[in-house]
Amino acid sequence: MATAPAPTAAAPAPAAAAAAAPSASVPRGQVDLVDFIDWTGVDCLNQDPAHAIANALKQGYREDEGLHLASDSDEQLLIYIPFMQVIKLHSALFKGPEEEGPKTVKLFSNREHMGFSNVNDFPPSDSVDLSSSHLLEGKPVTLKYVKFQNVRSLTMFIEDNQSGADITKIQKIALYGTTVDTTNMKDLKKIEEH
Repeated sequence: MATAPAPTAAAPAPAAAAAAAPSASVPRGQVDLVDFIDWTGVDCLNQDPAHAIANALKQGYREDEGLHLASDSDEQLLIYIPFMQVIKLHSALFKGPEEEGPKTVKLFSNREHMGFSNVNDFPPSDSVDLSSSHLLEGKPVTLKYVKFQNVRSLTMFIEDNQSGADITKIQKIALYGTTVDTTNMKDLKKIEEH
C-alpha cells in the first residue's frame, strides 16, 4: 500500500515565488494601491458591459493580455475609485493598445458624483498626456504629488485616445502611493483633569 507524500513540502513554494518577484514597475518607496480600493464603490461611466473596469483595475485580470476595459458609445470614460483608507497618490500606470489606448487623462482628488455633464466644471488635480510609448512600455507617470496627499477617492476622466478612434481600450490601470497614517480616536485614552 503506497502512501502519498506529505503536501507540506510544496506549500511554501508559491509564497516564496510571489515574494521573490516584486513588480519591476512599482516606483521606489511606493506600493500598488490595489489592496486599498473599496470595490463596492468603484464605478465607470460609458464602459462596454462586456469589457468592464474590473478587467483593467483588478489584480489578476489586469495582467491577462486578453482582457481590457473598453468604452461604449464614444471614446470617453469616467472612472470613480474610492479607497478604504486615506492614501497619498504618487504615480499612475496606464497600459493599452497603441491606437485605442488613452491619451488625455484628467485626475480629480476627492470629487464625488461627477458626470460627463459637469466634468469640465472643475479644474483637475492633475492632467496627464500619455504617449503611445507610455502605453506600450507600461511605465508609471509621476503625478503632482502635493495635489494627492489626502485622497479618499479618485476620479479619472479619459478624455480621448491616441488615434481619435470611437472606442478607447485600457488593458491595465495601476495606482502607486502610500497610505496615510491616521489616528484612530478609539485608541486614545481620555485624559482626566485633576
